[in-house]
Amino acid sequence: MKKLLLLVVFLFSVAGASLAQTYDSTTLNNNSITSNVTLNAGTRYIMKGFVYVKAPATLTIPAGTVIYGDKTTTGTLIVERGGKLNANGTASQPIIFTSRLAPGQRGPGDWGGIILLGKAKINTVSGADTAAIEGLPGTTAPAYYGGTDDNDNSGVLRYMRLEFPGINLTGVSGNEINGLTMGGVGRGTTLEYIQVSYGGDDSFEWFGGTVNGKYLISYKGVDDDFDMDNGYRGRLQFLLGIKDSNIADVSGSHGFEVDNNANSPNNFNGPRTQPLISNATMIGPKRDTNSVVNPNHKRGFHIRRNMLGSWYNSIIMGYPDAMLFDGSGVGNACFADTVQIRSMLYAGNKGGFKTTNTGSNFTDATAWINTVAFNNRILTLNSQVLLTNPYGFSNGNWTPLAGSPALTGGNFTYPNLSDPYFTSTTYVGAFAQGSNWTASWAQFSPETYTIGIKQIASEVPQAFTLKQNYPNPFNPSTKINFALPKAGIVTLKVYDITGKEVANLVNQNLSVGTYEYDFNASNLTSGIYFYTLKTGNFTETKKMMLVK
Repeated sequence: MKKLLLLVVFLFSVAGASLAQTYDSTTLNNNSITSNVTLNAGTRYIMKGFVYVKAPATLTIPAGTVIYGDKTTTGTLIVERGGKLNANGTASQPIIFTSRLAPGQRGPGDWGGIILLGKAKINTVSGADTAAIEGLPGTTAPAYYGGTDDNDNSGVLRYMRLEFPGINLTGVSGNEINGLTMGGVGRGTTLEYIQVSYGGDDSFEWFGGTVNGKYLISYKGVDDDFDMDNGYRGRLQFLLGIKDSNIADVSGSHGFEVDNNANSPNNFNGPRTQPLISNATMIGPKRDTNSVVNPNHKRGFHIRRNMLGSWYNSIIMGYPDAMLFDGSGVGNACFADTVQIRSMLYAGNKGGFKTTNTGSNFTDATAWINTVAFNNRILTLNSQVLLTNPYGFSNGNWTPLAGSPALTGGNFTYPNLSDPYFTSTTYVGAFAQGSNWTASWAQFSPETYTIGIKQIASEVPQAFTLKQNYPNPFNPSTKINFALPKAGIVTLKVYDITGKEVANLVNQNLSVGTYEYDFNASNLTSGIYFYTLKTGNFTETKKMMLVK
């Protein structure tokens, strides 16, 4: 009997070892990828230094892959012109780039970010059709963007989270790596369902190019949510920007910052920066008009330096100022109807609409915004928009309630919105009533959550359940499944036989569905452990055995 018991323990030990979480710190380690590479979703990667994807190589990242950016070496992924990044996640298995630091220790600038470069047209101060991308220090190889192919394809980025990226490595203000930096990226590239959280500079920045994007989230970034310059001409729809009242940049933080290029005022070089944007929901730092926030928070829009962008069907709420129209180029374009601001809903932006040096043709921005034919609406308070929970952060919900003014007013009769890329809506803002496209894949508490949980079914289960872990006994990894018929804050914790908490696996808001947690107990000793699920009034505990 004793020999049989030893054999069983040995077999469980071998089986468990095969399930151990594998870490790889060599594939993405300060290197150049020159031929096609496909990562493994079962491996967690540590990205160190500057990793270049060279033409004609493709880096393929499967759904569910986790990549940790190294802080010490500023892990950064640079996809050069002619290279491709195919990162095609799913709602239940998003691709995650995040900080290598422990929960509670993470912050903006923990790693570099992703730099995606292409061959689409750009503009530059000199008139050249190529340029070196900003943000890289002089000690590393430069990377160039731009060209003549507006249909260029730099790959697929879908269902992806970038957490705590973005850092200044040059020592020059305005020359930083952003969360997702795009230079000359063409419209053949796919950008959908991407969240950048706690970026150390801008969350998203486009330097020229024509790439389109849908379902983009900027969450608690230090600088601008969406920054565009050097001739960017893409279409963007369904954007969510959320500011933190205490986090802002000394340069001034905005929802949108849009320029033609950095040369002011002689910056009419083409192609001009001319994005078309519809259905954004931009949540500024001020919960109400009397909220005290970091003074570096400025406005929902800063449009300047002869840009020609236009916005439609969007919500801009909770900023110190709604907009700043900057320069005669912008003023004249508004007067001539080349710049359009239409069917917008503004609320709680106490400072209103301001101008600086916009010329004699454009002196009253408020009157222009209120032009009857423009169909814009201005409300005094954020609360008048009637969004479900716009300042809930980890419990946030930006869908409109019954009776919300956001449920009406969507207008797609404007010629600029005739492009088939746009999805016509009758509502304004990024969300329809009762339809939250951030559910299941986005993460709004990345500073404290633990990676390892994934939703495996979105159907509403009949009851709260906590399943027995499997395998059991295990070494050192096992899976814990649970079902939630109601959304809410969920905790999943592990205790040793004395009742001491040894692991806090989950502490976050989860939507309805069935979940699986991959628990790695490599730092624990052999023995009996208990795991407890708590949510609302439901609590259940089960026993498991770790055999090493």
